[in-house]
Amino acid sequence: MMSLRFFLLLLFQLSVSGILAINNEDPTDKTMEDFSGYPIHAPIDYSFAAPNTLLSFLSVDSTALENQIDELSTFSDTAAPSVTRILYTEKDVLARRYIKNLMGLSGLSVREDAVGNIFGRWDGYEPDLAPVATGSHIDAIPYSGKYDGVVGVLGAIEAINVLKRSGFKPKRSLEVVLFTSEEPTRFGISCLGSRLLAGSKALAEALKTTVDAQNISFLEAARSAGYAKEQDDISSVFLKEGSYSAFLELHIEQGPILEAEGLSIGIVTAIAAPASLKVDFEGNGGHAGAVLMPNRNDAGLAAAELALDVEKHVLGSGSIDTVGTVGILELHPGAINSIPSKSHVEIDTRDIDEKRRNDVIEKIHQSAATIASKRGVRLSEFKIVNQDPPALSDKSVIEAMEATLKELNLTHRLMISRAYHDSLFMARVSPMGMLFIPCYKGYSHKPEEYASSHNIGKWGESISIDPCQAVLELMHSLPLLLNNRLVFQIENS
Repeated sequence: MMSLRFFLLLLFQLSVSGILAINNEDPTDKTMEDFSGYPIHAPIDYSFAAPNTLLSFLSVDSTALENQIDELSTFSDTAAPSVTRILYTEKDVLARRYIKNLMGLSGLSVREDAVGNIFGRWDGYEPDLAPVATGSHIDAIPYSGKYDGVVGVLGAIEAINVLKRSGFKPKRSLEVVLFTSEEPTRFGISCLGSRLLAGSKALAEALKTTVDAQNISFLEAARSAGYAKEQDDISSVFLKEGSYSAFLELHIEQGPILEAEGLSIGIVTAIAAPASLKVDFEGNGGHAGAVLMPNRNDAGLAAAELALDVEKHVLGSGSIDTVGTVGILELHPGAINSIPSKSHVEIDTRDIDEKRRNDVIEKIHQSAATIASKRGVRLSEFKIVNQDPPALSDKSVIEAMEATLKELNLTHRLMISRAYHDSLFMARVSPMGMLFIPCYKGYSHKPEEYASSHNIGKWGESISIDPCQAVLELMHSLPLLLNNRLVFQIENS
């Protein structure tokens, strides 16, 4: 692997120069060490090792990583190749146990908070410094794939394993985070764990009365999985701003751009701001044959017309970054020979421009009212469930990633994330960076989702990069390539 060999040679040069400078410490090196948490003066003396020998010190066990991805996918409520792993269910609890076991085998100290965010920490030799964190999620919507989120968790654990095998000891602690319920499947709340870590008081309060489709409360479900044991107040999970010196997330792109352009890495500059809407119409219903068309007050047609207006307003924004989806449309009573008397619509709309997205929401609201009046039905509810602001990746982190990838000779591009990620909320806690790796045809949230060491990234003569390697390089190689000005910008931000 070209980039891994480059990284190993870089570490070799740094370790040699560091050893030679121990008695005459370079202040620039010290600044880099303070920021990165990575000791330039490594505790093991590699100064007499040949470059080829160093390849064994930082070798990624891609076979083990692929086996772990496969094994984790077996904790599923649906048969392979699909994965279904819903929050706090038996399979979710077993999958969590599997991750905690891997963390323990890697020598990480493991803790869990009241909602089941899991943290595996490798203590640095100055543990009072704010750690560097990385991670993602492992919950999966029904009939999805086995890479979404998972690569960012298992890849991070393997990245730490690689460094441990090399004999290095970080200055700053490194922490792998498994976030609870990034998917909204059970309780309709995306990024539940990271929202709470970012200090959402409104969510902490709302969860006291939140129930799922089976009328099981959030707290009841959490306690069945071993969490929220002591009290209903779950604000104990809140993190203070600055709890981490940086947060980095590795994720499959979930889109076709990187694969189509033959690029290795996508540097995420912004995460689109999502909003979720719930709309209910109430009409009169009646027999499908007996009620003539001019006399109908059809709640189903009102919902259908609104769905088309969502598309119209999104396309009318003038930006390709504005998207809207009617993901749920339910009719009551749901019989083929009965005119719908009630309809329920759930809408997802996103944009990296918050004002533009909010303008679309207002137009959707106006359309709902107009349609109700025209069709003689009642707009019984128009509810904005969540209306989150977009998140920008930290400018200094973006610049540092670009510099590192240039040094590593990896092809890349800047891009936005139109999908929701835990990084959106971790940006409220610490400087945030995120990178994408290619996935087959951009498939995600379905069984065909696929990313491997053979197709994750290609450059040069079709040389590939392992998913965990990207985290490895960013967490350690990246800070060491920063110039002094950038180091101080990040340290003082």
